[in-house]
Amino acid sequence: MQRSFKERDDIEYAAIVLDLDGTFLSSSKTVSKRNLEAVLRCKANGMRVIVATARPPRSVRMLLPAEMLVTCSFVYYNGALVEDMETGFERHFPIEKSTTAAILDYCSAHLPNCGISLEVRDEWFAISGPIDEEVFMTRHFQPKVHSNDELKALDATKILITYVEDPEELRRHFGERVHFVVTDKGTLIQIMNRMLSKASGAALLLQQFGVPLSKVMVFGDDYNDLELFEMPVHKVAMHNAVDRLKELADQITDSNDNDGVAKVLEQIS
Repeated sequence: MQRSFKERDDIEYAAIVLDLDGTFLSSSKTVSKRNLEAVLRCKANGMRVIVATARPPRSVRMLLPAEMLVTCSFVYYNGALVEDMETGFERHFPIEKSTTAAILDYCSAHLPNCGISLEVRDEWFAISGPIDEEVFMTRHFQPKVHSNDELKALDATKILITYVEDPEELRRHFGERVHFVVTDKGTLIQIMNRMLSKASGAALLLQQFGVPLSKVMVFGDDYNDLELFEMPVHKVAMHNAVDRLKELADQITDSNDNDGVAKVLEQIS
């Protein structure tokens, strides 16, 4: 049974963790006035606001209002880069170079038609070949094109692969060495350091702030939010969330297009 706020009146929330796409952002990738006002009210009341996303920093800067960019904390790349803008705290967790090299060599030998790109902190690199801008959602940016050997030398924050008919083929070969996520209806493979998730990044920031998990609320909608929903926090799934997330949720709110985040935050701020 889902718990209501009336049953949790003794809890004063100290932090909220927000996914972006499908959660805080509308389907048109915008932030509604109501959602923004609700988050800023939480900040004004002393709550920490952590944005946890698969996106890189440059993409987040284009999407979020300036008021959030200068005051919120961020978990980028599903946990591979963590920043707090107010204190300057930052941690980067790249993929091991030997693993990056092995993945690039395997794709070159066995998946010659796939599209490969690497994120290195906030820079985007690609091997010359097909780059699907709609899948990568980076129409405002162009990757720096390098050879396979040049990419092997980089401390890759994240590897992105498209044009793979069977993502499980890559998972079978490298799933034990990396954190492997398939998103965008099976069209995009995202690979990170195997120890990472949105939850690991959020936990690092919460520890830095001294916030206990019992005073944390998280919002999400998709499979890369599962680790967040496995934490002992108050879990809010969007109406448009995948079924597995709803099963784990303490509460289900309205959809991302109907200010579902704000409708919950307005009850606690």
